[in-house]
Amino acid sequence: MSARGAQRSGLFTRLRRHHSVVIAAVLVVVCVLVALATGYWLLFRLAYVVGLAIPLLYFWTRSMVNRLEMEVVRRTHRVRQGEALEGRILLRSTSLLPKVWLEVEDRSSVPGYRSTRVVTLGPHAADAWSYSTPTRRRGLYELGPVVVTARDPFGFFALSRSFGHIDTVLVYPNAPELPSFYIPPANLPGEGRFRRRTHNVTPNVSGVRQYASGDSYNRIHWRSTARTRELMVKLFELDPASDIWIVLDLEAAAHVPGDEDDSTEETAVSLAASIARYFIAANRSIGMIAFGDDLRVNEPERGVNQFTRILESLALAHATGDVPLAALLAEESRRFGRHTTVVVVTASTDERWPLSLMALQARGVKVAAVLLESKTWGAPTTSLDTYGTLAAGGVYAYTVKRTDDITRVLGAGSEAPPTRGAQRTGARGAPA
Repeated sequence: MSARGAQRSGLFTRLRRHHSVVIAAVLVVVCVLVALATGYWLLFRLAYVVGLAIPLLYFWTRSMVNRLEMEVVRRTHRVRQGEALEGRILLRSTSLLPKVWLEVEDRSSVPGYRSTRVVTLGPHAADAWSYSTPTRRRGLYELGPVVVTARDPFGFFALSRSFGHIDTVLVYPNAPELPSFYIPPANLPGEGRFRRRTHNVTPNVSGVRQYASGDSYNRIHWRSTARTRELMVKLFELDPASDIWIVLDLEAAAHVPGDEDDSTEETAVSLAASIARYFIAANRSIGMIAFGDDLRVNEPERGVNQFTRILESLALAHATGDVPLAALLAEESRRFGRHTTVVVVTASTDERWPLSLMALQARGVKVAAVLLESKTWGAPTTSLDTYGTLAAGGVYAYTVKRTDDITRVLGAGSEAPPTRGAQRTGARGAPA
């Protein structure tokens, strides 16, 4: 576009924005022309009044947005889905003139977030208010800036000023707490549900016993000693040191498009978060692999910081990938050794990825699957064939339907390792 064309476009934009002023100016010109033609004095006075009112209203509106100060305090920048965003806004006038009908809008990209109010301030007055808005969806969003808009009573002018800067807020996905969750243990001493007692000090305390001669004083459990009035020492068990990998399938073709709040994508992300939370609470070393917009790999680590990193990855995870789960497992298989357990979370009905899991199992890697029954979300195909392949290969699997309670289904794992082909599924007639 040429410079002249750009100027013409900008002029038209300004005219559309201030169409009321244009109409008033045309009215003034028409009144003057008609008055000159007819000599009717009332039209001259009307033209004078309108012609003087327009600039006065402009300067009055402009004075409303001048000499304002604002403080914006954002109390939360990281929240769990469903928790509230909280903050406080203070608007202060430093003018001797009152500020009338100021519209204050705290702009945001958070779904459902709306903070708009109309404020009137006296000379050197201030107004403050707090906001608390629940977060509906996970993701990365923007908060701010705060925009103050002043309008004249006739709607000729609307002038705005922005305060503050754009802040980001990260909404973590839901991670329901699991009462229990069974996966096949890797080939390490102390791995699995039943661990072995040890004389070495480990992070895992299995119980207490009476003090015996030769016991180290740093093993004394003082609370039990105070309760029983006898010296009690802690019993330790071997610490399972195997790595657990969560592989989250984010291939677009594997998921069912639908409501963002109730979709296979959201359920899969929530499942992965819950599994990570369970093993982090058990002081296990856990990592995650997902391929959505790009490849995200969280190397296995322990602790709350690792859980936070996994939640950050899950908050930004979207089912937009073009890499099938079977290809992802084959490409990343070098990360999985004999002392590794791989947990796949997927809604895919592709028959190739169960074969990839069996190939890992044949190498000594322990594998498990959490399979979403995509047909209950409206998919045309069922996952029964995929489930049958997993069962035939001895892969321990859970199936989750749309209306299932995640904590109940995943918490239904057995206390002892299952026999070959035994599986865990959701309710309502799912295969068992």
